[in-house]
Parts: sequence; C-alpha cells; structure tokens
Amino acid sequence: MSDRYDAIIIGGGPGGSTAALVMARAGLKVCVLEKDKHPRFHIGESFLPRATPLLQELGLEKVVRALPHVNKTGAEFGFGNDMKTMKFDFTIGLVPGTRIFNIARADYDKVLFDQAGLAGAELRENTAVREIVSLKQDDVIVRTGAGDIRGRILIDASGHGTVVGRHLGLRQNFDEPELQKVAYFEHFDDVERLHNDEDGHPGIFMADEGWFWMIGIDAKRTSVGFVTRPEFVKTLNIPPHQLLQWAISRCPVVRHRMRNATGPSTNRVLADFSYTCKPYAGDGYFLVGDAACFLDPIFSTGVTLAMVGGKKAAELSINVLSGKLAPAKAQKQYIKLILGSTGVFWGLIRGYYRHSFRELFMNGTGPMQVHKAIISILAGHVFPKPKWGLRWRLWLFQFCVWGQEKFGTFVPKRPHCSLVAQSPEPLPLIDGADTMAAATAHAI
Repeated sequence: MSDRYDAIIIGGGPGGSTAALVMARAGLKVCVLEKDKHPRFHIGESFLPRATPLLQELGLEKVVRALPHVNKTGAEFGFGNDMKTMKFDFTIGLVPGTRIFNIARADYDKVLFDQAGLAGAELRENTAVREIVSLKQDDVIVRTGAGDIRGRILIDASGHGTVVGRHLGLRQNFDEPELQKVAYFEHFDDVERLHNDEDGHPGIFMADEGWFWMIGIDAKRTSVGFVTRPEFVKTLNIPPHQLLQWAISRCPVVRHRMRNATGPSTNRVLADFSYTCKPYAGDGYFLVGDAACFLDPIFSTGVTLAMVGGKKAAELSINVLSGKLAPAKAQKQYIKLILGSTGVFWGLIRGYYRHSFRELFMNGTGPMQVHKAIISILAGHVFPKPKWGLRWRLWLFQFCVWGQEKFGTFVPKRPHCSLVAQSPEPLPLIDGADTMAAATAHAI
C-alpha cells in the first residue's frame, strides 16, 4: 500500500467502482476507500436499459449476468386500489429500448468492486474518510483512521454521505414537500409477480400518501418498499420499523400480491430524499452518483446515473492528469453532463405526485407518440441530454398534465387511492403479523 495516488475515490459502489476500473485500466494509480465491506445490503435493484450498452462498453456484461437476476423488459404502474394496471415494454419507445435486469445490489456492487481490483485499483474496505485536509488539483489529502492519503484528483462517490458536498457546504435539500421523502423497505420471498416476459417488470403502485415498489431480484426474493412524506408519517402512531407493514395492510393491490409472501415484520428505513451538491465538479474533484445529487427513486435512475457519471469522471480525469485537457474545461463538461441528464427526471418526479400526471400516464397512449417518448426517457435515453424528439414531446406531455388538472378533458378521471381510507388486513405469513394487526388497529 502507498499513501500517494493519481486518483483517490471515496466509495466503492457502482459509481466509484466504475471510475476506478476505467482509470486503473488506463494505467493510473488509483485508491478506492470504502467505509463498509462487500457484500453489503443496498436498495436500488432495478436498472435502466441504458445500463446494458454501458456494461458492454466496460466488458462487464458477461460477469454480471452470471449473477442471480431477473430479466427486465418493461415496467408496471397502477393505483393501489385497482387490480387493472398499466404495463409497457421498453421496445415500443421512440428510441428502441433493450433488455436489462433487476439484481441484488449486494451481489452486483461486489462484482464491480472486485473487477476494479482486478484491473489494478487498490481497494481499501472498512476505511472511512474522517476529514478532507486539502482539496486542490494535484494536491488532495484525505484523512482516514489509518493515516493521510494523498492524490492528484478526488472522485467522490460516497453516496448519501456526500463527503465533499458536506466539506464544501454544497449540499442543499429541496424545500418542496413533494421532494422530501422517506422510504421503508425489505426483501420478501414468494411475492406474486407477473408472468412470462413480464416477470421482471418492476411494479409501481400509487396512493395519495405515497407509492410502493415491488421488484423481483431473483427466483425467490422480491424487494418491496413504500415511499411517503415525513410529515405524513408524523401523523401516524406507528414505529418506523413497522411502517411498511402498516402501508401494505392498507393497499389492496400490494396486499394481494403478498398474500403468500414470507419475510420479516420489521423494515429498513432510508430518509433524506432529493438533494443536490452543486457544482458537481470543482478544483480537484468530481462528484459521482448520489454524492452529486439524489433523485426520488420512482424511475430507478440511481445506478445508471452513477455509472455513467463514474465513467465520464474517470475519462475526464485521465485527460486532465495527462495534460490533454484543462481542469476547468473538464469540470465544465462534467457539470453539463449531470445537469443535462438529471434535469428531465427532476421534472418528471415533480409531475409524478400530481394526480393529473398519474391519470395521463396510466392512460398508456397519447398524441404524436408522446407516450413513446416518455417510455424512452424512463429507459434512460437522456445522456448527455435527451434528443430533441424526446424533449418537445415531454413538454407536450407536461402541457397535457396542466390541461388535465385544470379541465379534466384529456383522459377519463381516475379515483384516488387513499391508504388512510382503506380497511387494514394484515398478512398472516409475515413474521409478527399479529403484532402489526394490533398496531394498525390503533392507527388513524
């Protein structure tokens, strides 16, 4: 081990590992600092089709597809109280989609991390960054429990830790209530899924109070989560570790699909949704993935954005360190990529929580192939920014959302799904269901 490197990478998730892999293959001396030890649990199991060509470019598709996974060809959306859902296939998008997968992040992240090591990156697990001592081009010093580490450039892929963002005071949470969320989630066995090629469709089921995800990640396990507003949770007399059970018990569609499921009665919790750490690059650093910004996970953007960003940050770093590209120009190119690719999703996320948006989206078709443009955007065709044919159709869709909300004439109105108004029915095969039944009986 050394304490001087060309590049220091904070975080060994998909974004950090991708950056390390690309730079190590180019002959740079790279150190990855991972605060945990792989494999470790993580959500974000559903990938965008845009990840497939990226894995192919990196030469990783074969090793990744050798892991247990579920092929993903599209997605399913629905209201939580309506068994009739809307399904779409990525191949019908305006920009043809491709096959991708859902996969357990513990397995996936470890493979990418190991591949970075095989490429020559030095991997240090159980090594948290305690402090950034210096952050300048060609003069980066980070402090760990094992001592100081020096490098010429820093790539922050620390996820929600946002190490550089906090160090520089860049992190800004959104004040908008609909962009502040908390997620309750866990893995379960034997959850009912769609059949045949639709088996891997992530299920998104909407309610006034939030939304559910159901993502099959292998032959037995399904990731199930509920995303809602912190202010709503405060009105409930439910412990955070039992909130998922409360929500499932009041959502007819999710409850039905989990009628034979087995799993824990408690759940994990992830808060602090939707923030940015602008600018996403600066003197001596690039911010990758969640270390740059975190988007509401409704459209499964996380891993793909992190890997695309990691690859780009690595390529720019290689050119900067070799003297082929000025640091300021590299920073400008990177910021443009992140702003262009995430901007469209911020708009979709804001719209998603409007009932008129959901009514139009659930209709499944639209004029001038607008529905196909939305599918292509959801497939991840946004880098470095969406093509013009996608952008103007997205504007048309947003205009229709406004018209639907104001006049209600574009598509038939759909009834709201309120979890609070639903009668709870506990799941008998989930551990501790009797305890949860007592808890739901005292909820609002």
